[in-house]
Amino acid sequence: MSATDIPPDDARDRQFATTLANGLDILLAYRAGESLLGNKDFVQRTGLSKSTVARLTHTLSALGYLRHDTALGKYRLGAPVLAPGYPLLASMPIRQIARPLMKALADEVGGAVSLGIRDRTQMIYVETARSTDNLVVPPDIGAALPMLTTAIGKAWLCRAPAELRDPVLNRLRLQDPDAFARGAPGLSQARKDLERLGYCTNRAEWRHDVFGFAVPLCKPVDSQWFVINSGIRAQPGRFHAVEQFVGPRLVTLAHNLEVQLGLR
Repeated sequence: MSATDIPPDDARDRQFATTLANGLDILLAYRAGESLLGNKDFVQRTGLSKSTVARLTHTLSALGYLRHDTALGKYRLGAPVLAPGYPLLASMPIRQIARPLMKALADEVGGAVSLGIRDRTQMIYVETARSTDNLVVPPDIGAALPMLTTAIGKAWLCRAPAELRDPVLNRLRLQDPDAFARGAPGLSQARKDLERLGYCTNRAEWRHDVFGFAVPLCKPVDSQWFVINSGIRAQPGRFHAVEQFVGPRLVTLAHNLEVQLGLR
């Protein structure tokens, strides 16, 4: 969502620095696996004008946040982009507590186990462990996932209180009405699954090659709602067997983590 798409309440906020928000949108336009983007790409992804994008990319390049490839006429992310993330990760002791539990389960189920939080209208991994690299795209710290078509996103939406959840749903609706219309109905089943089974699922909805399972923690940690999820390489006709093996184990992991964190 670009600064031009902010909800009306934010648009009336006189303290809101639109130029800063637009600059951050430029940096957030990159997707996993992309190393080069041009001004045309930024215009398409942010909805900003060509002149605005040109000023922002020039400024960000001067500050080192972007590196201009003059031969290709495109931009790479610069090293300063990494700096703000380290203090955030270092201030999350939950990562150190969860890591051995996650690694043990990843080895047991033969997949990946990750810990995520919400970032605007997506989920971001802040810790991950895996037993294998046979997933087409192994998860990594900083990887972003959509909210409505992933187990981790649905788990967050099902557990977060209404005052946090409703604005996110509204932004998702404004951001992509068609995607929202396709994905929102699945939240009803996700809530039932969470209540009955203790976890939410993704039957290769987001990626055709991955089954997903996710458990939201029972309470926030340092004001953040964390979700534990597991990604398993999809096997045709095997979802229920994989679910019965992975789902309860993920619930147990989340419970043990909550106990260690003093949430229970």
